[in-house]
Amino acid sequence: MIDDGHLDLSSHDAFSGGVPHRTFARLRAEDPVHWTPEHDGGRGFWSVTRHADILTANGNNAVFSSGQGIRIEDQTREEYLARRTFQETDPPEHRITRKLVNPAFSRPAITRYEAMIRSLAAEIVDEALSHDEFDAVEVLAKRLPMMMLGRILGVPDADLPWLVEKGDALIGNSDPDFTDTVIDKMDTQAYRFMPFRSPAGVELYDYADAVLRGDKPVDPEGVLARVMAANAADGVMEARDFKNFFCLLVAAGNDTTRYSISMALYELTRDPSLLAQLRSGTVWDTAADEFIRLASPTMHFRRTATEDTELGGQAIRAGDKVILWFVSGNRDAEVFDQPDRVN
Repeated sequence: MIDDGHLDLSSHDAFSGGVPHRTFARLRAEDPVHWTPEHDGGRGFWSVTRHADILTANGNNAVFSSGQGIRIEDQTREEYLARRTFQETDPPEHRITRKLVNPAFSRPAITRYEAMIRSLAAEIVDEALSHDEFDAVEVLAKRLPMMMLGRILGVPDADLPWLVEKGDALIGNSDPDFTDTVIDKMDTQAYRFMPFRSPAGVELYDYADAVLRGDKPVDPEGVLARVMAANAADGVMEARDFKNFFCLLVAAGNDTTRYSISMALYELTRDPSLLAQLRSGTVWDTAADEFIRLASPTMHFRRTATEDTELGGQAIRAGDKVILWFVSGNRDAEVFDQPDRVN
């Protein structure tokens, strides 16, 4: 579908040709907090497209809550409680869960991972360069996050291709080219309590169950073992919470990194001067953030208004869905110079 600047953001078709940047640019300029009707039975939502408004809403969880889910789709209360991770909670509950998982992602923990990741990256690049040509997405951008994920979680390398496949199926549940669990292809009612309403969630739950039972050995220094040990002491997570946390790590931890690396490689091939800048050693502190900004691997999160309020000049009613379009805010010319280019 050609982006004429007026695409319907509630429709998957609007994204079939890539991110509709012309539509987002028009909304930022003309109607930055835009009411978007839904035509599939949904009740509609506010599209927040400007950087400043996104920051305002994202920083006020008392008014713009994650506690009814972070996806556009509506859920029943039972579905929300069954599927949620700590991403879909607000303080103080959010802080309690974060306290449990933070040690596994603390600065000392990340420092321990750094040497392993550098070694793994060098090994993967060296292996790729032994061939005359290769698919950089498959060989570099996909393989590195997959191997990193395994080492960080502490799961066997042999399980990684299967885990990544299921993680992709989980978050690709609305892509008709990737999965059967979309409208008119398969009834998803049986999976409504699974993450992303996907049958892949059932298989990932089974794997996480095996980890919890001790039937699937994991590295005692990995994230899964550390979280289970911390939970044994504090008892914050129930079994379903752990399984949802596991699904989140497998899906989001792999996909976002893969997409960001792919975007970085794409931009480097388009503009050789970027490679020269990287080789100069002067831009590494900001380069990763800039590539991620341009990629925006997480396009949006939803918030739900807890009370009547105002945002960007619009009256938001309690209960309204408010979609924070990070992919738009990250290209806001009011904040970023030449926002469609790596800078």
